[in-house]
Amino acid sequence: QVQVEESGGGLVQPGGSLRLSCKVSGYTLEYYAIGWFRQVPGKEREPVSCSSSSDDSTYYADSVKGRFTIARENAKNTAYLQMNSLKPEDTAVYYCKPVGATLCWSGWATQTFGSWGQGTQVTVSP
Repeated sequence: QVQVEESGGGLVQPGGSLRLSCKVSGYTLEYYAIGWFRQVPGKEREPVSCSSSSDDSTYYADSVKGRFTIARENAKNTAYLQMNSLKPEDTAVYYCKPVGATLCWSGWATQTFGSWGQGTQVTVSP
């Protein structure tokens, strides 16, 4: 059974940093791309970032480019999202999910599998 567990969220001031972790189980992270999403109440869940497994290619939403960095530690079956220069508009619940592909292709966000985790709340506020 594929499961994900997100952690690392919290309350941070604008301009601050957080590192989110995504521990996966039930499959081997090394063989799949992994994506991060976020959702605010009343809005659709949106893709934020993706890390390919077959090469070093990544995807970032325009709103986070240059501020967020995705990484993976295959030996620990864990992915990370380093978030710097945080803004109030980054406030959301952040989720990770495995992608049924090795590359973060243009449709990666529609090719996830497994269940959504509980997510981790990120709040950016003075």
